[in-house]
Amino acid sequence: MMHPVELVAAGLLGAKMAADVALTALNRREIVCHAGAVPPAYAGVMDAPTYAKAVDYSLAKNAFARWEELYGAVVLAVLVFSGVLPWSLAAWTGLAGGATWSQALWLVLVVLGMAVPSLPFDWWGTFRLEARFGFNKCTVRLWIVDKLKMTALAATLGFLLLWLLLALVAWIGPWWWLWAFAVVMLFQLTMLVLTPKLILPLFNKLTPLPEGALKTELLALAERTGFRARAIDVMDGSKRSGHSNAFFTGFGRFRRIVLFDTLVAQLDSAELAAVLAHEIGHYKRGHIPKMLAVSAAFLALGFFAVDALMRAPWFLGGFGFGADVGAAPALLLVALLGGLATYWLSPVLNALSRKHEYEADAFARAAVGGPAPLVGALHKLAEKNLTNLTPHPWFSTFHYSHPTLVERERALRGGAR
Repeated sequence: MMHPVELVAAGLLGAKMAADVALTALNRREIVCHAGAVPPAYAGVMDAPTYAKAVDYSLAKNAFARWEELYGAVVLAVLVFSGVLPWSLAAWTGLAGGATWSQALWLVLVVLGMAVPSLPFDWWGTFRLEARFGFNKCTVRLWIVDKLKMTALAATLGFLLLWLLLALVAWIGPWWWLWAFAVVMLFQLTMLVLTPKLILPLFNKLTPLPEGALKTELLALAERTGFRARAIDVMDGSKRSGHSNAFFTGFGRFRRIVLFDTLVAQLDSAELAAVLAHEIGHYKRGHIPKMLAVSAAFLALGFFAVDALMRAPWFLGGFGFGADVGAAPALLLVALLGGLATYWLSPVLNALSRKHEYEADAFARAAVGGPAPLVGALHKLAEKNLTNLTPHPWFSTFHYSHPTLVERERALRGGAR
């Protein structure tokens, strides 16, 4: 018979799965409902053959996501409710002892072990789904090398960070969670600076945007909008995927603008300037610190929950852990189960993100002298990426951090959102 705390966790998992199944079904029905012809609102975005391909791609992703979510829920349920976690901790402690480094290494091994069941889905998504629609450019060798690099990086950084967090419990006592929060926030900010210099080059080649009219136009835009970046780099995203993107990383004098080579190939200079202006808009409107503040609030709440629950025998005992097992099991369980509760906040967080997107779009419109360049870029990106043009409103509410294409275009042209 399940312990009451397990019943609560099972209820949260079941509710999330039911919501995901219902939302996926609604989205699929919406796609099928509009599959016959390009909706009038998108008449200038895609021709009929491209739209038909986009519908097929959306339906294939919909079906794939349904099975992936179900599989993930089963793996999580087995991990949390089967007793394998307390058993593995006891076995590991008997082998390696209960020192802080040992508990940190146990957490790393559990997290890495959890990633193994998802590998077949990752492989299928890359080499079957994405390849079927012409997006995959990744070789099997590159895919394997990427996995090995990410595993080594995650294991090394994860172990060091987890060891420090668990050590704080012994060093500081009841207020360890506040220090843990500060350490993780400092780690995240440090990674913002180090990622373009140390992490991204492990996976992609970043080259300065070549001298010429495009670079001159983009630098003039950055200067005009008061956005001084350390560099404008082009990333070889095309060696893995045909999808395109742009972003900036770092902060302060460490800011770097990064454009995918696929994006540079797909858009003209005016459209690239509009996309860059959109990214600058996020910076100028303070969206980065605002989202960091939201993330910090959730992080602080999470560490507070770990501190409270690791001292509650009913919580750890309810999942089969014995007494005096330390903070590691509570840290793991909060990480595994926290998403089941925060899932219901997705509409609120997505609404905030979409508000930021509208503001960045408005900034870009003003920076480039009108809506046409950004609208043109959005149209091309929707076509090239085979975007689902007709998501169900409830599905987009829970899953879309960006407004739909028609919503963004209406706002850019001065209509009501």
